[in-house]
Amino acid sequence: MKVEEVPQDDKYLGRTNLREVCYAVDENGEYCQVLSVGWEPKNEALSLAWESISEEAEAIRHEVLDRRKSPLAYHMEKHLFDTSLLAAYAGFSKRTVKKHLQPGVFACLDDRTLGRYAEVLNISIEELKKV
Repeated sequence: MKVEEVPQDDKYLGRTNLREVCYAVDENGEYCQVLSVGWEPKNEALSLAWESISEEAEAIRHEVLDRRKSPLAYHMEKHLFDTSLLAAYAGFSKRTVKKHLQPGVFACLDDRTLGRYAEVLNISIEELKKV
């Protein structure tokens, strides 16, 4: 593909400062890096993926409201964390994170523990407690 043919469909990346590096052929016939804000097939795939994530997060939100899971489970799904990843980032064992997914245990957590989760998830402690 030539430099002027690099797609610039800004459905997702165009709304941010993010750009994707593509390689294209310049006027001298040499490969060079060209920044792109996206292209339609990739945007469609991203749209489907986010739709699926939103549906799963909504299902977990209902489980939280039914007191079958803690709000931590909802925020984990929404921010694309699994137990292992959250444990690694927050500095807890996987077993501890699994315990904190139980609503009764989560309700008893102190602000220091909640703060570690909130920092990793890039939300406030108040947001962490709600769905």
